[in-house]
Amino acid sequence: MNARIRQCTRLARVRTIQHTLAAASASRATRQVEALEASSNKLASLRIGFGAEQGETSGSALASLGEIAMRLDVAREGLRTSIAGARHKAKLCKEARMAARRDQESAERLTEKAASEEARKADKQQSQRPFARRRAEVE
Repeated sequence: MNARIRQCTRLARVRTIQHTLAAASASRATRQVEALEASSNKLASLRIGFGAEQGETSGSALASLGEIAMRLDVAREGLRTSIAGARHKAKLCKEARMAARRDQESAERLTEKAASEEARKADKQQSQRPFARRRAEVE
């Protein structure tokens, strides 16, 4: 194995590690988006539960329900920007993962090409050597 093949093999290992790290980052970002969306859905379902009840209620009870509903709405609105940011980050991480995968595949092809060139070079050198004499001919 010559220096070029060793260098290409090392590059392929590095690119594999880079792809693995990028894939983990993309997975983490996707899970973050899913968690934020689940929180937003949970807030929406809680908000629906804070409506005025049928029948007699006191003004303070209505005010309390209204206050809680408003706070849930504010929290949900606050999550919208977080969700948008998380989606953008997930998109960037996915693109980085795809770029790392392309680089990994390129490094693997480069390693294969270097190995085949080395084998071709060795075959050429072998074919250019003169045939060895047999012992029977020498004696």
